[in-house]
Amino acid sequence: MNKKELVEYTSNAAGITKTQAEAALQGILAGITQALKKEESVSLIGFGAFSTTKRDARKGRNPQTGKEIDIPAKTVIKFKAGKALGDEVNNG
Repeated sequence: MNKKELVEYTSNAAGITKTQAEAALQGILAGITQALKKEESVSLIGFGAFSTTKRDARKGRNPQTGKEIDIPAKTVIKFKAGKALGDEVNNG
């Protein structure tokens, strides 16, 4: 499912226009993004939780040449599915 399909599904499920559904989706995504930028977690009970973690700088290897390279430190985003989501997917 892509963004367009998600907007259409949301529009039908909530009984709102596609424009309203897209605005709601944009608002939700912006809220999640802002929280993660502040290194806060976002927990949606029954669905899952988004969080960030720091990955230290490390040495790696270029797989084509075998040459050692420096991989910089960065913040990565994690998602942990909630129990209800996992149950729904597995028993769907």
